[in-house]
Amino acid sequence: MEDIQTWVSNHKLTTIGAIWASTIGASLAYNTYTRAKTPLKPSLRLIHARMHAQALTLAVLSGAAAYHYYEKNSGRSKQDNTING
Repeated sequence: MEDIQTWVSNHKLTTIGAIWASTIGASLAYNTYTRAKTPLKPSLRLIHARMHAQALTLAVLSGAAAYHYYEKNSGRSKQDNTING
């Protein structure tokens, strides 16, 4: 688990891009699967897929920002304890 966390920490933009692309694919696949129930034009399916991917990407970016803030503050507190301790 720590190896994955280190890789994601070192490749943040790659991870976010991969999540975006997989969300586009998953949303398009889902919309194609449910096409019989709700017939949508391909352009409208693409717009919905992009909106889903954009929402998930914003959530992931917010999480990455929170993680970066946490990582930065916990790193400082460890340095402060070493200097003062």
